[in-house]
Amino acid sequence: MALEWVVLGYAAGAEAIMVLLLTLPGFDGLRKGLVAVTRNALKPMLSVVPFCLFLLMDIYWKYETRPSCEGQSTCTPSEHLRHQKSLMKSQRNALLIASALVFYWLLFSITGLLVRLDALSRRVEKLKNEE
Repeated sequence: MALEWVVLGYAAGAEAIMVLLLTLPGFDGLRKGLVAVTRNALKPMLSVVPFCLFLLMDIYWKYETRPSCEGQSTCTPSEHLRHQKSLMKSQRNALLIASALVFYWLLFSITGLLVRLDALSRRVEKLKNEE
């Protein structure tokens, strides 16, 4: 299962870099090409959503089937430590899932806004040239 989390981490990282490059000021010449590349990459990157849902179900299944370690008397110290580590990994993975989904949503929204902004600026230029 570790490979799935690495893939999700790389996907979230790529989405974060794209969002950063699209929103940083001063990259106006690069932005048009980056918007085109991002628009073409949005459909394949949509596979992140069902992948995240699958991993979220995996976290839930692991949470429901974990051995209960409610008191210090029922568990050995090593079992208690393993239980705590498992909880921390689940929380970290849930945060990774949330960040991947949020970055995809941001990338989708920002790309749509930049496309609309470009279309509106072309319309304004067209109207200025007509007058």
